[in-house]
Amino acid sequence: MPQLIETASRVTAAGTPPKTIDEYVGRVNTGAENVSVAHMRSPSGWAEPGQSPEFEEYTLVLRGELRVEYDGGELTVAAGQAVHTAPGEWVRYSSPGPEGAEYVAVCLPAFEIGAAHRDDD
Repeated sequence: MPQLIETASRVTAAGTPPKTIDEYVGRVNTGAENVSVAHMRSPSGWAEPGQSPEFEEYTLVLRGELRVEYDGGELTVAAGQAVHTAPGEWVRYSSPGPEGAEYVAVCLPAFEIGAAHRDDD
């Protein structure tokens, strides 16, 4: 039988100015360890520390633009586009554009703060 996920859990975000993360599937909201699905909203000028996560991440931009820096360059991911990052790959996300960004992130396995390996750690 299908299981309805009625609400998301608001989780703390890294970076400044603060962004909003609503996790629908994952360790916090459903206890899932194999995948996380989160709806993110980052304001203009938001940036987070770089990271070399143990998980892979698929990010679908719904509105605005997301900048993804990586060793050797950077990508701008516009609304209607997506990006995939591999485990162990250093990346840094930001939303420097005037309207910020709204996007959905899917992590395999589920996001876990200790597995993000942020530059600040």
